[in-house]
This record gives sequence, structure tokens and C-alpha cells, in this order.
Amino acid sequence: MFEEKLKEFEPIFYPKSIAVVGASATSIKAGSLWVENLRSAGFPGLIYPVGSSGGRIGDLKILPSLRLIPGEVDYVIVAVPRQSALELLDDCAAKNVKAVHFFTAGFSETDTQQGRKLEEQMLDKARQGNMRIIGPNCIGVYCPEHRIPLLMGILGENGSVGFVSQSGGIATKLVTIGIARHINYSKGVSFGNGIDLDASDFLQYMAADPKTKVIGAYLEGTRDGTRLFKTMRKVAEVKPLVVWKGGRTEAGAQAALSHTGSLASSAAVWSAALKQAGAIEVHSLEELTDTLLIFQQFGHGQGIRAAIIGGLADGGGGNSVAAGDACIENGLQVPPLSFETKRKLSELLGEVGGILCNPIDVSQAQFRGLATLFQAIDLIVKDTIGDVVLIQEDTEILLPIYSQKGLEEINEFFIELAGRQNKPVIVVLPPGSVEANRLRIEQRLLEASIPVFGSMERAARAICRLNQYSCWQEAK
Repeated sequence: MFEEKLKEFEPIFYPKSIAVVGASATSIKAGSLWVENLRSAGFPGLIYPVGSSGGRIGDLKILPSLRLIPGEVDYVIVAVPRQSALELLDDCAAKNVKAVHFFTAGFSETDTQQGRKLEEQMLDKARQGNMRIIGPNCIGVYCPEHRIPLLMGILGENGSVGFVSQSGGIATKLVTIGIARHINYSKGVSFGNGIDLDASDFLQYMAADPKTKVIGAYLEGTRDGTRLFKTMRKVAEVKPLVVWKGGRTEAGAQAALSHTGSLASSAAVWSAALKQAGAIEVHSLEELTDTLLIFQQFGHGQGIRAAIIGGLADGGGGNSVAAGDACIENGLQVPPLSFETKRKLSELLGEVGGILCNPIDVSQAQFRGLATLFQAIDLIVKDTIGDVVLIQEDTEILLPIYSQKGLEEINEFFIELAGRQNKPVIVVLPPGSVEANRLRIEQRLLEASIPVFGSMERAARAICRLNQYSCWQEAK
């Protein structure tokens, strides 16, 4: 499906050469930053800085004109005033450039006749010159595999998550937060006003791309709703598609119009269309990254029956009670333990508190040593009632009881547990006053491919979206 996009987009995500128009030897303007970031990232192709002031950036000579570049140019990044756009496209046509990315803003998003007219003229020239436009008003493509970073030099590890964003700011935050949470991207794009290549084109490419397994999208509006939702339907048939729609309110819609020149339909229309297309709708950057993380780790739905292990977060079981509510309110089931598991836990820990319920409070094990705690958790995980295991952990509660060494042993046990059985293990690790300690634990778990969430609500929502997509796949 959409295999023709792979060849068409080869010069965009895997260019052999990139020219940056608007480079300067003496400034920190966007064009110069792009050149420096490409060099620092280790881009394997040729880099050509272009700028009227001349000079050098490192060992690269800044050429006064695109036409003076001695070799072929696949991809051009434009960071010069909009008044130069049409002349520059003539230069690109003369060099047989394949794709032109306009970082330059000041077009239809200004809601002026002049801005809209200029976009029309740009599109005409691009078609005459047999080239594609990304933007204007965007930060363009991102491809860790081919060492193409975002504008601020952000790269990260190569992976299997793709994204499409109208907003450059959202794209940047999606990558920075994603890197911190060990979400590894195959590629992404910020396409801004999308006068030529738009969300539909990039979604089609990522659907065909064998290196992309799940796709996230931030969209504010569309110039062709029928094409977009037909594309989404086809994409969702082959890969999970997670969509955050910006501009859901009147204030947001006005901001979207001035941001990317997009006219936004009502939130209800979008929600209905996304559901019909099989896309998974989210409502914030937090939800988008949560959902991409769990799809990256597990790929498909595991079931909605949750075994919730508490008592590692408080000594009285209050968090366990709240955890059960959070899971049920967000679509999970919390069935009781089997009679045999209850019996074995009673023998191990004694009949105390809510230990025989689910959520299971294992706080009594904390005073009987780590071996007993691990044995209790093992019994719960082996019970057939749970499709997924949710473990509540609070480093501030555990640290005074077990010390730093004991805390590390507990999390190494979680990693070992996740590796020797088939049930997904997810850890809920709330923020605390000693945030550095919590972050160390989170990073260790994420490195071991255990998803970590800041609250039970967030974990439950992510699991349900994983299963939502699997159910849709089975029903279609």
C-alpha cells in the first residue's frame, strides 16, 4: 500500500546532498544552525551552505548562489525572507532539486491576500520545476537513521516510531520528550502550511515505510478532509495511527488559523471521523507520547484484565484503592485473584488488610525481606486473572525501608520478571521530592523496555488504547 511513496520520498528522508540557503559565517541564524547541526549529527551526504555574505562555516565554503553548487542537489532548506521565495524556486528548478523545505514564514498563516497569493505562485513554480515543497513555515524532516536532526540539533536513537506534525514546536517537544522516555523514532516531519506535501502524503509514506511500525500525528486542520480521512483509514488498516487534533476549541481554532493557516472543523466532526477511520484519538502531548511508548513496547493489545500490585507505594493501601478506581474508570477490568493464589499469599504473608483483593497490597512483605516480597509478586503474576501487570512504586516510600541498594534490587527484579514471562509489566512511578532518584529508576526501567508512567490513570488509558486498536483490527 502506497509503495510508490517510498521512491518519491527517497530524496526527502535519505537525500544524498542538502543545500542550506540563508547560511552565514558570522551569525546564529537558522540557516547557519542547520549547517552546523547537520555536520555535528554526522549527515553522510554533501552539505552546501548558500548565502549572499560568503565566508565559511568550518571547512565548508558558503556559496553566493544555489546555481553555483558544483554537484547535484536533492534537498534544499530555505531560511531567507519570503520575498526571495519565487526566485529561489527558479534556482532550484535550474539545479533539478527534488524537494524544497521552506522554514521561512509569512504566508497564508498571516491571513493576508498577499501571503495566499505567494503560496499559489510557489506551488505553480514547483510543479513547473518538477519538485516538491515542504511547508512553508515549518522545520521539515527528521531522520535519525540518515543523521538528519531537527533544527536544534536533536537526533536520538533510530527506532520504529514515525510522526507527522503541522507544528514545529510540537514536533520538537514530541522528540525531546520521546528521547527522554526512550521512544525511538524512525523519522518524522513538521510540514507547516502544507501547500504541496501535506499530512496525507507523509502518512502514506510512513504507512509504506517498513522501518516505521506506529505513527503519531499532530494536526490542526486540513485543506482536503476527504483525502485525509480516506488516507487515515488505509493507514490504520496496516499500522497503529495515534492522532492529536489541535484547535478543538474556538480559541484553539483561531490560533491554528494564525499558526499554519488551517481551517479547523468542529471537535465532534474530527472525533467521529477519526473513530470511523480506525485512528486512536488523544488530547494532549502527554497522551500522545504515552500511547506511542506503549505501542512501541508491545505492538498490539494484550487484554484489559489488570493485576495491580500495590503496597510498594504506601503502607496503608490507599494508593491501591485509588489505582483500582483509575483502572476501571479508564476501561480496564480488575478481576479478583484465584482461590489458589489467595491461599498461597495468605500462607506467605498472613491474612492481613486487603491482600486477598485486586489491587493487591503487598506492603506486609516489606517487613519480611526482599525474598518474600519477590515471592509474593511472582505468585500474583502467575495468576491467570491478569493480562497485564501494573506495579505501583514510590521511591520515597521504599528508600527508607530498603536503602538505595535494596531499591535497585527491587527494580532489577522487575526487569528480570518482565524478561522471563509473557505478560507485559508496566511500572507506575509518581513524581516525588527526590526527583533525581526517581529519574534514575525510570531510566533503568525504560532501558530494559519496561514502560513507566507518572500515574495509574495514564497507564490505564495507554493500555486501553493499545487494546482499542487491536479490537478495531479484528472487527474491520
